[in-house]
Amino acid sequence: MSKPQPPPVAQFNPVPKIINGGIAGIIGVSVVFPLDLVKTRLQNQTVGPNGEKQYKNMLDCFRKTYAAEGYFGMYRGSAVNIILITPEKAIKLAANDMFRFYLTLPDGSLPVFRQMIAGGSAGACQIVITTPMELLKIQMQDAGRLAAQAKAEGRKFERVTAMQLTRKLVKERGIFGLYKGVTATAARDVSFSIVYFPLFATLNDLGPKEPGAAAPPFWWSFGSGCAAGSTAALGVNPFDVVKTRMQTLTKGSGERQYSSILDCITKTLKYEGPTAFFKGGACRMIVIAPLFGIAQTIYYLGLAENYLGIK
Repeated sequence: MSKPQPPPVAQFNPVPKIINGGIAGIIGVSVVFPLDLVKTRLQNQTVGPNGEKQYKNMLDCFRKTYAAEGYFGMYRGSAVNIILITPEKAIKLAANDMFRFYLTLPDGSLPVFRQMIAGGSAGACQIVITTPMELLKIQMQDAGRLAAQAKAEGRKFERVTAMQLTRKLVKERGIFGLYKGVTATAARDVSFSIVYFPLFATLNDLGPKEPGAAAPPFWWSFGSGCAAGSTAALGVNPFDVVKTRMQTLTKGSGERQYSSILDCITKTLKYEGPTAFFKGGACRMIVIAPLFGIAQTIYYLGLAENYLGIK
């Protein structure tokens, strides 16, 4: 009589997860990039001594950007973002799944606290790509705002490409020049992931499932990604404002320079009040909701496993 075979040991293969995450990132960013550009410009503008603003609101920023720079101006900085979003989203989504796999208890459960650890760890892993990506993207996105300000004041503003900026930073500061604002980026991404991933998992598990199906339909995953993404985005918006201002290398006329995160927080509170930390908050929610809704849906469709045959 043959002995019963032990059940196969569960294994985690990161390759299809990385491929899914990369594809999800490219599609998501391509769709929402104009909103992200507006968010950056709103966060960077400061209120003048008489309350004057370059952009009144999100719609005004859209209108002025389109009028001054055209349709393709709305995608300024998208090339570097799309190139680097592939490894960034691949790391973020795959790392979260990996940490969840190894943190799952023997009975198959994964308490919320462990989900938060998995999410935060994934957020910490991604900053190696996110920091230089955000640094370069912000300079490209904010160039139009600075050019418009310079034109109104009769000054010249010289635009630089992402490659020119990269060479300049590496030449002047070494490779670490691309990691300006890394602490603020880590604070934003780790805290975002701590909120987002457990919330998404909880909402996604509440979805309707067909008999025998392991996951809810794609539209439910999309809605769960949107809801979890917008909630986490609003909660960590103060970190995003600080990060954006710390990483903006070229300031406009009369705009403040910041020597550290604490200096940025102190000056922003002193001159603009606590509401300044939620500048671009609505815009960021609108950016993050479809970005993570799209990315999470594509990721869970399992393109690598189900369509490319990579198991």
